[in-house]
Amino acid sequence: MAKNKDKDNTRGAEGFNSYYQQVYGERWQALKEALLKEANPVPYKLDTELRTYYLDAASILAAYSLPLSGAEDILDLCAAPGGKTLVISSLMDDEANLTSNERSFERKQRLSKVIEEHIPLQIRERIKVTCSDGALWCKTKSECFDRILLDAPCSSERHVLNDEKYLSQWSPARIKTLAMEQWALLSSAYRMLRKGGIMLYSTCALAPKENDEVVERLFKKFDDASNLFIDSEEYSQLKNDFSKLKNFSPDLILPQFEKTEFGYQILPDVQNGAGPIYFSIIKKALNKKLSE
Repeated sequence: MAKNKDKDNTRGAEGFNSYYQQVYGERWQALKEALLKEANPVPYKLDTELRTYYLDAASILAAYSLPLSGAEDILDLCAAPGGKTLVISSLMDDEANLTSNERSFERKQRLSKVIEEHIPLQIRERIKVTCSDGALWCKTKSECFDRILLDAPCSSERHVLNDEKYLSQWSPARIKTLAMEQWALLSSAYRMLRKGGIMLYSTCALAPKENDEVVERLFKKFDDASNLFIDSEEYSQLKNDFSKLKNFSPDLILPQFEKTEFGYQILPDVQNGAGPIYFSIIKKALNKKLSE
């Protein structure tokens, strides 16, 4: 009789737990317990006559961290279900235009519904909804947006951990595959960013391979790309902006973020359940280096 093959402990729940234990060490148990708890979304509303949208406070902060003043053409490249489009639309200048794209037709339908139900008409008129693969946009578009938000598809460990089916199917290969997809989207988005423009890359992933390592690859590929970090004055402005949301979100607390090498992370074990969110703010130089 053939011997039973050794159990593959790199996959499924055991593999998942082992992988993130290596990443987060002693912190993993507390972080895991926080991820298993029900998310605590907060209300976000633009008009008393419109429906209230609920989203994670960390997602609001990430979108708020993309500077929009002076931007005329803005892109939300992976926009569904629509929360960050909602936030961007509430912050952009009166003359700015926003393109919200989603590659899935079904998710694009949901995005369109969110825009219709939650954004005032005078703002909706300046939003264009499209449905295509953002990783391919750079083949036909170049340096055409002042600001880009890329909330990339990711491992979404909170969702995986709370779904037995997805948890049983988990493997490290999932992270590798998603990182490749994220790089294709990020490099495409960067090529569409105008000189002097700013983009924000974000995920709800915990794995550095989907976060800092993807951004690091961008910096190695494009020497006119650089990080922007939030200074004390900008943080004070974020606090002020968040205070304006108290009319609709009286219990909203500005999440604290933890700095990584190339961005920031907000984790639910220390932020009252908010997150996880990773984001990095990236600027394209006005002029390339003379050495090129």
